[in-house]
Amino acid sequence: MATSAPFSPTPEVNPQPSPAKGLKQRLAGLIQPFILLAPAGVWLLLLLVVPTLMILELSLIPGFRPGSQPGAYGLGNYGKIFELIDGQAIYLWVIGRSVFFAIASTLLCLLLGFPVAYWIAVMSPDRWRNLLLVSFVLPLWTSSLLRSYAWITILRPSGVLNSLLSALRLPTLDILNTQTAVMIGLAYNFLPYMVLILYASLERLDKRLLEAAADLGATPQQGFWKVTVPQTLPGIAAASLLVFITSLGDFVVPELLGGASSMTMARLIYNQFLGATRNWGFGSALSMVLIGAMGLGILLLLKYGDRKLENY
Repeated sequence: MATSAPFSPTPEVNPQPSPAKGLKQRLAGLIQPFILLAPAGVWLLLLLVVPTLMILELSLIPGFRPGSQPGAYGLGNYGKIFELIDGQAIYLWVIGRSVFFAIASTLLCLLLGFPVAYWIAVMSPDRWRNLLLVSFVLPLWTSSLLRSYAWITILRPSGVLNSLLSALRLPTLDILNTQTAVMIGLAYNFLPYMVLILYASLERLDKRLLEAAADLGATPQQGFWKVTVPQTLPGIAAASLLVFITSLGDFVVPELLGGASSMTMARLIYNQFLGATRNWGFGSALSMVLIGAMGLGILLLLKYGDRKLENY
């Protein structure tokens, strides 16, 4: 009887993709990220890049006003910034005052916001934490205009503050329409942003490092400065950058609380575009200087902030 040969299965052959199909897959992989980024790219192009280029072009047309015939390009608008009026560089003083307000309000928000954020994130009971955060977010539900008018009611000569001081038989304060009122208004408006960003950074704090520092003999003060602060430096940098930029370009608070003695770049730009002079060319030059100051602040923070983080 003849024996049959053992059965041997036919090996499976994986079909190789055609070169055309592989090329299509590679192209799809290259194009897909651009398709996903296209909406954001179009948004940035239309609402940021194009308007900035238009402002830059207007800033290079000396004395340009609406309805006038554009002249030759030049740097006359930028030279006007250094112009002396009654022997004083008024516009340079305005730029310096704007930067001073931005730095002062940022430092004030940091000094007030860090202890509050630390207390909410580390020391407050869990059941009260969300309520405390909401209490800081509530002022943001109203416009900056309404909040500034509220401070007018508090700081005016017959306002709440002076009424309270009079009731306590203390000397009254003339704060409204001063630089002090501007810094109070800016700090109040942007303090919630500082607290929320710092809270998010402090909430992720690794408490085991604090316990380890305490086991090694570190005092609470040493643990705070050597452990807590270095871990929250990215949050401090992000919050400070946000407050600095928004304070530098704020218009409402200096307009309502500052008076004529607290002219800032935002108010000066507004006057050039919508005031009596209608000097759009000079207003555009001031706008570019403001954008440059914001960009310089970002670059300095990124440069020295990264170096500071590396040291830790």
